[in-house]
Amino acid sequence: MANLHGKTALVTGAASGLGAAAAWALARSGAAVLLTDRDLAGEEVAVAMADQGLKAAFRLHDVTSHPDWAAAVEEAVDRFGRLDILVNNAGIAGGRHELMDHSFDAWRQVLSVNLDGVFLGLRHAGPRIAAAGGGSVINVSSILGKVGMAGAAAYCASKGGVTLLTKAAALEWAPHNIRVNSIHPGFIDTPLVANALADRDDGNEMRVALMAAHPMARFGMPKEIGEAILFLASDASSFMTGAELVVDGGYTAQ
Repeated sequence: MANLHGKTALVTGAASGLGAAAAWALARSGAAVLLTDRDLAGEEVAVAMADQGLKAAFRLHDVTSHPDWAAAVEEAVDRFGRLDILVNNAGIAGGRHELMDHSFDAWRQVLSVNLDGVFLGLRHAGPRIAAAGGGSVINVSSILGKVGMAGAAAYCASKGGVTLLTKAAALEWAPHNIRVNSIHPGFIDTPLVANALADRDDGNEMRVALMAAHPMARFGMPKEIGEAILFLASDASSFMTGAELVVDGGYTAQ
């Protein structure tokens, strides 16, 4: 098992889904975890973790906000003494939009959370991780940061941006002993995916079709991504930086 005792992690979008799964995995391996989200349900996740004797706390956090990022990073350091691990997970799907009439406001909303939010995380957390002697950053991209999907231009562009931002950061920060990798989940059974499908008139049919598009014929489980994030956060991946870890049930192997 990974040993993260003495380490501190900050996980965004941690109120549910992949973020909550990552926070549980990191805390169970010994890390102190600051969970952040715009959703107050993250407080319940942190309390549940603390009830099991894990080190966890929650903070409201808008990842598009410079001041929120500065405050979140400072709270992680003030509360737990250091910052070693950043999981840039917060993201939105943004709904289905055709490019012919895609509004700029809808485009910017997705890019501001999914890409600008990752940049701000790197910008604010990077110096603190460097000051701790190095660590690991995991940016949650997507298989749609590697392949396209009709009706999801903004989402694809944002996640593709995360992929290349990750590589640029990895090159810059290798001398600081900070590893930066991206993880690319397939379709995972999370509220984000469920809500996106619920917004479609053909949501049930789309769910069946998407499952069939995975050679393993199912959606992934949040725990499966949480464990992969734990791997990237730990010394088990000590020679990995700038890499793309694909966890997609074979979706992109076709």
